[in-house]
Amino acid sequence: MPTGVLLHRETELAELARAVAGAGAGRSAVVLVRGPRGIGKSALLRAALARMPGEAVVLRARCHDNERDFPYGVVRQLFDPFMRMTSTSPAAPQFLGESPGEFLAGALPAALPGVDPGALPAGSESTGNGRERVLNNLFHAARSLTSRTPVVMAVDDLHLADEESRQWFSYLARRLDGLPVALLASTADEAADPLAAELAALRHARTLTPGPLCDSCVAERVAEEFDAPVDPELAAVCHNLSRGNPLVVEELTARLAAARISPGSPDLDKVLRIGAGTLADTTLSWLRQSHPRAAELLTGLAVLGADADLATAALLTGQGELLADEAREALHRTDLIEPGPPETFRHELVRTAVLARTDPRVLVALHERAAALLARLGAPAARTAEHLMSSGTTGLDWAVPVLRTAAREAAADGHWDDAARYLQRALADAADPELVRSLTGQLGTVELHRDVAAAARCAAGLAANAPDPAERARLLRPFAGPVLALSAAGAAAVPFAEAAAALAATAAPPAELLLPLAAQAVLTGRRTALRPALAALRAHPAEPAATGMLGALAALAAAGGQPRTAVRLAARCVRRVSPAEAGTDVLGAAMAYAWTGRLDEAAAWAGRAVRSAQRWNHRGELALALLARCDIAHRQGRLDAALADAEQAAELARQIRAEDLAGAARALAVRARLRRGLPVDAARADAARAEAELAAVELPAEAHPLLRAVLLEARGLLAAHRGDHQQALRLFLECGHQLAARGVANPACVPWRTHAAQAYQALGEHAAARTIAADPLPGGDARPRPAEERSGPAIGTRDAGPVRLTPSERRVTELVLQGLSNLEVAERLCLSKRTVDTHLGRIYRKLAIKGRPELGAAVKAL
Repeated sequence: MPTGVLLHRETELAELARAVAGAGAGRSAVVLVRGPRGIGKSALLRAALARMPGEAVVLRARCHDNERDFPYGVVRQLFDPFMRMTSTSPAAPQFLGESPGEFLAGALPAALPGVDPGALPAGSESTGNGRERVLNNLFHAARSLTSRTPVVMAVDDLHLADEESRQWFSYLARRLDGLPVALLASTADEAADPLAAELAALRHARTLTPGPLCDSCVAERVAEEFDAPVDPELAAVCHNLSRGNPLVVEELTARLAAARISPGSPDLDKVLRIGAGTLADTTLSWLRQSHPRAAELLTGLAVLGADADLATAALLTGQGELLADEAREALHRTDLIEPGPPETFRHELVRTAVLARTDPRVLVALHERAAALLARLGAPAARTAEHLMSSGTTGLDWAVPVLRTAAREAAADGHWDDAARYLQRALADAADPELVRSLTGQLGTVELHRDVAAAARCAAGLAANAPDPAERARLLRPFAGPVLALSAAGAAAVPFAEAAAALAATAAPPAELLLPLAAQAVLTGRRTALRPALAALRAHPAEPAATGMLGALAALAAAGGQPRTAVRLAARCVRRVSPAEAGTDVLGAAMAYAWTGRLDEAAAWAGRAVRSAQRWNHRGELALALLARCDIAHRQGRLDAALADAEQAAELARQIRAEDLAGAARALAVRARLRRGLPVDAARADAARAEAELAAVELPAEAHPLLRAVLLEARGLLAAHRGDHQQALRLFLECGHQLAARGVANPACVPWRTHAAQAYQALGEHAAARTIAADPLPGGDARPRPAEERSGPAIGTRDAGPVRLTPSERRVTELVLQGLSNLEVAERLCLSKRTVDTHLGRIYRKLAIKGRPELGAAVKAL
C-alpha cells in the first residue's frame, strides 16, 4: 500500500492492529471496514495483516458476485490450505493430540455438504444433514485451530459472499466470546448489507469507515508514482477527478505515468481526458456491475444534461420513488454527484465518461424519450430541442412547434448556428407545404447571419414557389438588406427585381413590401420598379421601410455624381432613426456622405451601425458596417483604424461564408498597409505576402461592381508598389470601365482616376496624365462660367484642347459603336430614351461631328 495512503489511514490501521493484538492476548474481536468501493478497504486489510505477529494463523478469502451460487464457497477458501495439510508438513503447527491438518482433513469434508461419502476418511462420516449440524461442525473445526495459537480470519467484500457462508460467519461471530479469534471483514455500508448491521451490534465488534484521501495525500501519491515534485495544479486536478478515492488515484497516476505526463509542467487538457477514461474504467464499471439501477439513473442524468436532476432522471428511466431512492443512495456513496439540491455531476468529465460508455442505440432511445418527457413537463424549448436533435425519429407532429420556438429564442440571443440546426430538423419533421415554406423563410433569415449563399438560395427557392406577387414579396421581405445585396449580388438580384416589378404592376402595391424590394434592387444596380417606389415613398413618408429606401437612393445619387441630391436624401434617412438603433439601413447614407466629402458625418453613422450590429450579434451586418467604416477611416487618413476594421471584417465575412465581402475586406487591408508605408527591409516581403493574399481572391463575374472595383484598385496599387506601372494602369482603367458600365460616375467612390494619372506619370505619358486628372467630376458645378474664366477655345473647334467625355458619355458611346439603337442603349443602361438622346447630342457637339457615321472615326482620333 502506498506510503501516502498509509499515513492517511493510520487511525484505521491502529484499530485493526489492536484487534489482531487482542486475538493474540486471547480476546475475540470483530472489525468491519465498510464504505463504497475503491475507498481502500482491501488495502487496509492487507496493511493490517502485514503488521500481524508471526505466530498467528491467518485464514483469507475474497468474495465475488459470480460465486454467490457456490454453497460455502467462502468457507472453503478460508480452510482450503489446512484441508491439504498433513501431519508431516513442516509448516503445520502442532496441536494437542493431532495436527490441524489431520483434524480438518477429517472434520471439514464431513461437515461440508455435497462431498462424496466414499471419498471421506474412515470414521469421518457426517452424523447429520441439517444446516444447524453443518454450522456446528464448522464452528468446532474453526475452534480447534485456536488451541495453540491465535487465529485471524480476513474476508474481502463479505456482502458478496454466498448465503451459506454468510450464515456461518454470523454463527461464528456470535460464539467468539473468549476465543483468540479476530474476524476482519470489508463490506458495504450497513444499509446495503444487513449482515454488516447485524455484526456491528455485537459487543466485541468495531466498525471502521475510511474516508476519501485528502488533497495532500493524493499529491504525495502522485509524487511517489512520478518520483519527482508535482505541479500543484496537477495534484489539484487529480484530487478533483478521483475525489480522494484510492483506487481511482492508483489507476489515474499509473495512466498519467504511462502517458509520459510531465509532473512539473503538465498538459492539463490531456490530464482531464485521461481522467475521464479512468473514471469510466473504474468507478463506472463497478457501478454497472454492483448497482445496475444506480447506473441507469446516472445514465438518465447524463442524457438529460446540465440542468437536470435525479427526480427527472428517475422518470426518464422508469424508476419509481422507492427504486430511485435506493439508486440515489448508491450514487451518493460513489461520490460522483453533488449531494444537492440540485443533484448534479461533480465534474463534467463524469458525464462525458457515462455517455461514452453507453450504447449509442440506447442513447438515441433515451434522447427521444427525454424530448417527449420534457415537452410534457413544459421544459424550456431549447432543452427539448437538443434532445430532438439527438433522437432518431422524424415526422413527430409535436416536435415542429418546439423546434421553431427554440430557434426563435436562439436567434434572439444571437446563437445563429443553433437556430439553423433546429430549423433544419424542423424541416425534416414538416410535411405540410405551407409549413415548409414558412420554415424555409425562417431558416433563410437565420442563414443571413451564418451562410449568406444559403440565405440567397432560400430566397430564390421561395420566390420560385410563390406565384402570387404579394405572397412572393411577403416571403422575400425578411431577406431584403445590404448584406445580401452586396455579398451575393448575382444570386440575389434577379428574384428581388422580378418580385418588385410584379408587385409594382398590381393595382395598389403595399408600401411596406414594395419599398424594401425596390431598395434591394437599387442596391444590386437595378432600377426596377423605381418610379412606383418613389411614388410610394411620397405617399407614405412615415413607413418604416422608407429608411432603407432613402439610404439606397442616397448612395445611388452619390455614386451617379449628384452630391446635392445625395446629401439631401442621406439627411432624410438618418433623421428617421435613433443613433442608438442605427442599423445597416443608414449605411447607404453614410457612404453618400463619404462620397460627397462629408467624412465626419459618414464616420459617425458608420460607427453607430457597427455598435448596433455588435449589440445584436449580427455578423453579416457587422462585417458590412466595418467595411464602410474602414473605407471612411482610410479617406480620413486613420490607417491603423482602417486596417483593424478590414481584418475584423474579413474574419466575420469568412464566418458567414460571404466570399465577396471577405475578398473586398482583404483588398482594403492591403490598400491600408501599402499607404501606411513600411520599413525598407520589410517592404518587399510584405508586398509579396499581400500579392499572394490578393491572388487568392477570385470574385465571380456577377459580384457587386463596388467590390470588384475595390479589388482591382488594390491589385493596381500593389502592381505600382512593385514597379509594374503598365499592369497597374491596366487595372486602374479596368476599374473605371467596370464602374462606368454600372452607372458609378463619381470618382470619389473609388479614386481610380487619380491612380491612373500617377501610373501615366510613371510611364512618362504626361499629357495623358493631365487629361485623365483634369476630367471634371461628374455631378459637379456645370453652370456656365464667364468668358474671362474660360481657358481655351470652345469644344469642337479646330483650336480646342483635348476632348474629354464624361463616364456616362463614354458608356453611351461604347454601346452606340456596337450598333445599338438609342432605345436599346436606354434599356441596357436603365435610362430613358430622352436621356440617351441628350447624351448623344452633347457628344456630337464636343467632337464637332454631325451624327453616328462620324462617331467611330472621331473617337479613334481622341
